[in-house]
Amino acid sequence: MARVCKITGKRPHVGGTISRSGKAKKKGGIGRHVTKVNKRRFIPNIQRVKIITENGTVKYVRVAVSAIKKGLITKAPKRNWKKPEVEA
Repeated sequence: MARVCKITGKRPHVGGTISRSGKAKKKGGIGRHVTKVNKRRFIPNIQRVKIITENGTVKYVRVAVSAIKKGLITKAPKRNWKKPEVEA
C-alpha cells in the first residue's frame, strides 16, 4: 500500500533519532555524549475515506488526516437506506 495522500501529496520522510549517554552538566555530570544515530521513517497518518469528487461521484481515497481536518475534502453522506428483505 502506498502511503501517499491523494490531496496533499504527503509521503513518508526519513529522519533520525539520536541516542545519548551521560548526565547533563547542569545536573552535576560531565555532559551528554552522542552514542548512536538511528535512521527512522516519519509516516503520515493516512486514512481510507469515502469522498465526493468534483463531478459528483463517490469513491474511496487515501487521504492524510490533516487534509480531513482542514476541510480539503467533502465526505460522502452515510447510507440511510436498508436492503430489501428477501422472503424464503
